[in-house]
Amino acid sequence: MAVTAPSKPTACLALADGTVFYGTGFGATGETVAELCFNTALTGYQEIMTDPSYAGQIVTFTFPHIGNVGINPEDDETGDPVAAGMVVKWDPTLASNWRATEELKAWLTRTGRIAIGGIDTRRLTRAIRQQGAPHVALAHNPDGEFDVEALVAKARAWSGLEGMDLAKEVTCDQSYKWDEMRWAWPEGYTRQEAPAHKVVAVDFGAKRNILRCLASAGCDVTVLPANATAEEILAHNPDGVFLSNGPGDPAATGEYAVPMIKTILDNTDLPVFGICLGHQMLALALGAKTIKMNHGHHGANHPVKEYETGKVEITSMNHGFAVDAQSLPEGVKETHVSLFDGSNCGIRIADRPVFSVQQHPEASPGPQDSYYLFERFADAMAQRKAS
Repeated sequence: MAVTAPSKPTACLALADGTVFYGTGFGATGETVAELCFNTALTGYQEIMTDPSYAGQIVTFTFPHIGNVGINPEDDETGDPVAAGMVVKWDPTLASNWRATEELKAWLTRTGRIAIGGIDTRRLTRAIRQQGAPHVALAHNPDGEFDVEALVAKARAWSGLEGMDLAKEVTCDQSYKWDEMRWAWPEGYTRQEAPAHKVVAVDFGAKRNILRCLASAGCDVTVLPANATAEEILAHNPDGVFLSNGPGDPAATGEYAVPMIKTILDNTDLPVFGICLGHQMLALALGAKTIKMNHGHHGANHPVKEYETGKVEITSMNHGFAVDAQSLPEGVKETHVSLFDGSNCGIRIADRPVFSVQQHPEASPGPQDSYYLFERFADAMAQRKAS
C-alpha cells in the first residue's frame, strides 16, 4: 500500500513488501538500494553516518532534530559517509553550533549520499521492529518523478547483508600508524607521546574514535587491513592484537579472518581484544556461531549487564548480527548480555587475556560506561610483560 504523499514529493522510499513512503529529498540525487535500520541515538548523526559498520544500510533516525548542529571534520569516524542513505522526520534546519563548518544537506550532496525527510519515522520504526530490517530502494529526484514499481522490484531483488563481506570494502588499503588521542577540552585532539604497549589493530571498518581510545590507553597503534595474515601481524612484534568493528556478515568476513585469529591464539599468548564485528570474529574463531538478528541493535541507550561484577552499563550499539550464546564452546565464558533481549554482548577465554564485546565502548556517539575495557586491555598487556 502507498502512504499519502505530500503535494510535491521529491523523494521516495520503497520497501520490498510494496509499502511506499514519499517525502522531501535532500543530499545527492539518484537511487540506492540497501537494508533499512533505525537508530535511537539523540546525538551523533555525523558519527553514525560515517561509521563503517553501516555499510550497506540506510539509517532511519528516530530523533527528529537531525542536522541542527551541522557538520564538522573533527566528528568524522572515517573520511566520508559510509551509510547508504538517511531517513528523517523533519527537513534539516540550518546549523546552529559553534563547531559547525558545513550544513548537513551540503555535506550529503558533496559526498554522494541520498536522504529523505518528512517521513513518519515512528510508523517506519514500528514496521522494522515487527517485520525485521527490510530491503529498500531510496530515490531522490527534484522533478518528483518515480517509477515506483521499478523501485519496489529493485528492493525485492537486492540480495541482503547475509553472505556479504563488506569489511573488504571499508578497510584500509595499507598499514598506517595512529597516535591521536581522545578529544578533550580545551586542547581538542592531542598526540600520544609515551606509549607503553605496541598494538596491531586489524581494520574491519575501524572507527577513528576507537583508535583514539587505544592511544589514550597508552597504546602505540599500527593499523593493518582486514585481510592481514597472522604472520604479517606478528612481524610487528605486538604486545596485543585488537579486532575492530565493521559491517556485513561475520561468517563471510570470517573466511579469511578466522584462520588468522586461530593462528594467533594457537601460537602466542598475546592479549586479544575485539569490538562488534571483531567480537563476532573472535567468537567464530573459538568455535561459536553467529546469527542474523530481526532488526539489530542501533542506538546509544542499550543496557548491558556484565555478569562478573553485576554492573549494568548503558552502551552504544550498532550491529545486525549476534553471537549465538548457545554455541559457545567449553572454556569460553559469556561475560556480557543485553538487557533488552538477552542476546550475547561479550565473551572471554576462561584462563587467558582474550576477550571481546558487542557494544562500542568508544562511545562515539553515546555514553562512556564501557571505556574501562580499553584499560583492561592495556592492563592485560602490562601484566604479560611483567610476567
